[in-house]
Amino acid sequence: MYEIHKRPSRDLRNNYPEVAELVRAHNDVIITNKGKADVVLINPEDYAEFKEFRHREYVLAALEEAEKYRDKPESWLSEEEFWAGFEE
Repeated sequence: MYEIHKRPSRDLRNNYPEVAELVRAHNDVIITNKGKADVVLINPEDYAEFKEFRHREYVLAALEEAEKYRDKPESWLSEEEFWAGFEE
């Protein structure tokens, strides 16, 4: 079952196998430092899914922004202007 666990940073040093097993079991582990959330550990498969989700989110936002200018050709960039923007 998916759970979120909070563990102090010293557990990375003192109880790494236990923390790693929690992460491998698809549980997220929030590492705290002085009682405050510092970092989150997730397993590689969940990280890959997260990165794909963020990429899709980025593409959808870019498409939504581009849709605003679809019927306004005067605001379109030429190919040269488009590529020049990447060189800056």
